[in-house]
Amino acid sequence: MKNTQKKLAIITLLLVLCNPLLPKAQNTPWEILFDGSNLDVFEKLNGDASYEIENNTLVGISKLNTPNSFLATKKKYTDFILEFDVKIDNGLNSGVQFRSNSFAEYQNGRVHGYQCEIETSDRRWAGGIYDEARRGWLYPLTRNKTGQTAFRNGDWNHYRIEAIGDQIRTFVNGIQCANLVDNMTPDGFIAFQVHSIGNKEDDGKKVRWKNIKILTQSLEKFRNPISTYADEISYLDNTLTPNEIRKGYRLLWNGKTTLGWESAKGKMFPKKGWNILEGTLQVEAADGSESENGGDIVTLEKFSNFELSVDFNLTKGANSGIKYFVNTDLNQGEGSAIGLEFQILDDKNHPDAKLGKNGNRTVGSLYDLIRAENRTTGGRGKNFKGINTWNNARIVVKDGHVEHWLNHVKVVEFDRFSQVFEALVEKSKYEKWEQFGRWPEGVILLQDHGDKVSFKNIKIREF
Repeated sequence: MKNTQKKLAIITLLLVLCNPLLPKAQNTPWEILFDGSNLDVFEKLNGDASYEIENNTLVGISKLNTPNSFLATKKKYTDFILEFDVKIDNGLNSGVQFRSNSFAEYQNGRVHGYQCEIETSDRRWAGGIYDEARRGWLYPLTRNKTGQTAFRNGDWNHYRIEAIGDQIRTFVNGIQCANLVDNMTPDGFIAFQVHSIGNKEDDGKKVRWKNIKILTQSLEKFRNPISTYADEISYLDNTLTPNEIRKGYRLLWNGKTTLGWESAKGKMFPKKGWNILEGTLQVEAADGSESENGGDIVTLEKFSNFELSVDFNLTKGANSGIKYFVNTDLNQGEGSAIGLEFQILDDKNHPDAKLGKNGNRTVGSLYDLIRAENRTTGGRGKNFKGINTWNNARIVVKDGHVEHWLNHVKVVEFDRFSQVFEALVEKSKYEKWEQFGRWPEGVILLQDHGDKVSFKNIKIREF
């Protein structure tokens, strides 16, 4: 009898091992990050919210008048795949930090680094990537409508974070949310956040995590396939990713020389007023006058249908712009060349923000024509990250349809061949230029307005 039972056990084991229908997760070498019984592998950082264990579940409890709280692993991780289930009370905001750190010399130990968003708000950015205490939103879900549908309020949600090299991808309930490329921080701890609260009614609300596990081996074997609906957003400096090359992007500026650019009012690159420094293209501060130092620079090529992405960094009180459909044959006298303009401005400290009509000269606006405002989640907030830090301008032109995006939030949308656009031009400073904004093609321009502004990661693809 014993031999028979032994044979049956061996046969059963062989069937299990050879069954091709069993999910590969059966063989995945997961490490349990939280065993449901103690918090020995963690330490609490920054805030004073409570962390408890209830029924093998990690529970974070919100607390009034305390900063963001983090329960962080004592161990640091580099490349990994992390999975967990989370349920959050309505009205709370939370997240899971990864490749994050806390150093005494950085804001007195403030936790900083990548965060996968957990939230219940109407904007539906759960699964997006936020850079805590550094650069703000890196991957909001404004360019991934499918990802915005993934999170289910009031229910358990399954999260997956893949951080492999400079590729960071997130999935919520099997739907890809973020598709980020960034190389700022290669390693750090993982931490479970209880966000600070300002409303008494949120005091004592809870966020719960369970089934927390991490994979650090054979990552390429177990990573999920990429979804076509999750746009890749890259923060690599003056470098194209393989995906961007495949999609037809190319660098308009190589990060090193003046190749491809010239003065808007001459056939040479300006001899003064512009500098190349550590991979950035800088226009020098002068006296704040328009195009009177080095002058505007433009591309040698002309463009018609395209997607343009430019990172810019403003100093306090600075004014500049990115112009497109520029005709350099016009206005060869004083001032800037003529074309549609993505306004670059320190709204708080430059007087031009209060000029024009109803805010149509503020950052992200179609200068002097259409005010920039949040057109993806509503409201006037534009996701501007502030001065002395990098912001992204994205301009998309498909025939008559034009969009301005500021840090991946759509802020302007119009049809340049519409009667509405024509009426706006007739009431603006551009009225005297025949067919303004409707020319079939034009060069792209970076403006010298006498203030120090830096540019990098200038890339384009044509349709």
